[in-house]
Amino acid sequence: MGTFTYDSRVTVSFDDRVLAHLQAVIWSKLRRSETFAFTWTDPMRSGMGRTSVWLSPHVPLAFEYFGSRQPRLNPAWIELLTKASNSPGGLTIVPEPEDPTVPVKPGAAPR
Repeated sequence: MGTFTYDSRVTVSFDDRVLAHLQAVIWSKLRRSETFAFTWTDPMRSGMGRTSVWLSPHVPLAFEYFGSRQPRLNPAWIELLTKASNSPGGLTIVPEPEDPTVPVKPGAAPR
């Protein structure tokens, strides 16, 4: 589990794979000076079911990973997350679709 820190005040844990995909989308948007909302649910914190923050190039962000290896990014998931970030509701975590570039071995269980 890695962590996403917003403005040195809000820290939330995400699986490293999820965090890597969020970072790719967020960095891409902030590089273009786009501002947008990011909302996530955090059932682990009592009384705090959902958090929303406004992301802009002027707010410090940190992505810290538990593992040392970079997860392989799924372009289809990045596309879905980017579409969500461009919606009126802003970036939310959507389920990862299967990556069509990964060959499936016969008899292998789907991810």
